[in-house]
Amino acid sequence: MDRPIWVAIDPWDKKLVTTALEGGADALVLPDGHAEEAKALGRITVVAPDGDLVPGRDVIIHTITGSADEDEIVRLARQQTVVVEAFDWTIIPLENLIARGAAVFTRVRSADEARTALGILEQGVAGVILAAESPGALKRDLASLKGMGGQVGLTCARVLRVRALGMGDRVCVDTCTNLRKGQGMLVGNSSQTLFLVHAETVENPYVATRPFRVNAGAVHAYIRVPGDRTRYLSELAAGDEVLAVDHTGRALPVVVGRVKIERRPLLLVEAEVEGTPCATILQNAETIRLTRPDGQPISVVELVAGDEILVAREAAGRHFGFQVQETIQER
Repeated sequence: MDRPIWVAIDPWDKKLVTTALEGGADALVLPDGHAEEAKALGRITVVAPDGDLVPGRDVIIHTITGSADEDEIVRLARQQTVVVEAFDWTIIPLENLIARGAAVFTRVRSADEARTALGILEQGVAGVILAAESPGALKRDLASLKGMGGQVGLTCARVLRVRALGMGDRVCVDTCTNLRKGQGMLVGNSSQTLFLVHAETVENPYVATRPFRVNAGAVHAYIRVPGDRTRYLSELAAGDEVLAVDHTGRALPVVVGRVKIERRPLLLVEAEVEGTPCATILQNAETIRLTRPDGQPISVVELVAGDEILVAREAAGRHFGFQVQETIQER
């Protein structure tokens, strides 16, 4: 889940501001006169009369009292950021607006309310404004919400063959998060089948572990990122987000700290899922591993025909990273 989470702090409270910054808030909603003070504590967008986004000009706050307000909100949401407020927090007005294609923010009082708003009609609001009550509660809520990567459906693929290739450019994705056993990233030659490439968490007598790293594959490959999108490995750069996925399908957005592209010997892994062929290209080295259904990593140099590995499948193709319903063949 990569929707923006703004934190409202009124009256001004320096401790709440630092907690919001440390928790990864995407913006602060503050009373007038505190924008510069907040920015002195950390780089962040401020929504305030003296901030980056000014209420009434850049951000429209609209109280909804009945169905008559919906038309105006839908109209405004086409051009500006609209925050919908209700006298009693309720889902129905938001359902109506989302069904009509309006991308709106709403105010919430807890992580539970935020999760509900972000999941309405399986689409959710464009973002939430979380009311900060105490540093402890705010820290818990942000930790909970920023950990919302969702769930990815994984299935088993059966290895058909493994073949050594020539040299090529491969990509190591180094993140700002230490991954654990059973976690990795979804990468593949085709966006319709992405292989769960395991993080470098396994002890090796020759190379130190790099739990923050996934040696993900060749530059052309797709990788799953937040927002139900894919990108090419070659596009990634420091500051981007990718999805870390474990063997149960639990997904977590992680920040890319560095991308290393180096020329290395490559390996083609071919497999099939329910009779449908799929493939990915990885570096030919013992430290590169795929993931078994039980979460155990298996080195690509040990793979043999018949081995089962985890993949994510989807029916649709991709256009600029987004799913599209059209005839696409990738071989």
